[in-house]
Amino acid sequence: MNATLWGIVLATVAGLGAGSCLWPIKVIRRLRFEHYWFVGMLPLVLVPWLIVLTTIPDPWTAYAEVGWRPLAISNLFAVGWGIANVLAGLCVVRIGLALTGAILTGLGVTVAVTVPMVFKGTGLFSESPDLASVPGLAVVSSVAVMLLGVVLCSLAGFGRERAIRSKGEVDRPASGGFLGGLIMATLAGILSAGPYLSFVYGHGPIVDAMESHGVGDIPAGFSVWAAGLFGGALVNILYPAWLMTKNRSWGVLLESWGELFLGVLIGTQLILSFALQGFGMVMLGALGASVGTGIQQAMQIMGAQGVGFISGEWWGIGGRPRRQMIAAIVLLMIAVAIMVYAKTLS
Repeated sequence: MNATLWGIVLATVAGLGAGSCLWPIKVIRRLRFEHYWFVGMLPLVLVPWLIVLTTIPDPWTAYAEVGWRPLAISNLFAVGWGIANVLAGLCVVRIGLALTGAILTGLGVTVAVTVPMVFKGTGLFSESPDLASVPGLAVVSSVAVMLLGVVLCSLAGFGRERAIRSKGEVDRPASGGFLGGLIMATLAGILSAGPYLSFVYGHGPIVDAMESHGVGDIPAGFSVWAAGLFGGALVNILYPAWLMTKNRSWGVLLESWGELFLGVLIGTQLILSFALQGFGMVMLGALGASVGTGIQQAMQIMGAQGVGFISGEWWGIGGRPRRQMIAAIVLLMIAVAIMVYAKTLS
């Protein structure tokens, strides 16, 4: 029971952290996307590898024992997420952080929650209940409630956009390029399940290899993210590097040290959220791949909505759009409750 409670807490904190990690974008003024995204994604590589290399005496031997297949599968999922992450950064400035987070999470949660119950993961996740089992059906019902909440979030976003245009406020945050942003957000949502699937299908063999060398739980957990997320992190670093080369704007990085620090906070908060999510999934047991991700994704939407409200995306917007957003938040809380109930059934 204590492990389950801690798993729920960690998944909740991880979701709020991941959902709100883009908040520095709201206060960055001088740097463009390619600048803050480049420095922002560096911690995805530096933080986990720094922990691995400073806490594990010989990680390379353990990784060699894992073999190439689990590492390749993990990185394949991560690369898909890397593409989704780049698209998400572009979508924020087109359709807003709140709506971007809702669409990405709604589509991603369906894949991330159901796939591990159909194609079993590694380690303890290999014992996950089937999709047609009683716990599996409870998880599916939770996803259905969550998707209804996402639909309401999207409708609220459309209503907000119409309200902004009716007031002629063309300079409000997240306006312009709405249809293009919506299409990119949809594609990103499909690919956004990557990091969770990367962990589920790489966790068992990597952690087993590390623990056979006497590595503790925390560095072993970070070793999964260090190896499994590398491909996705590389996509996120190389894309803005290419943009800066194309635009000949590398020098801008040296002109605003304060905003560079804000950019670094994006990736630091994100990788720490991933780490907490991984520990939470493990504590939730065999069904943790689905339940932990479901809780995390619901709370990620909440975190994104919180940043959207605080940053002013919803200032002066009332009526139906605001009511729809409030109803969506209530549905997300109900979905989390059903996820917790599904865990008790397992």
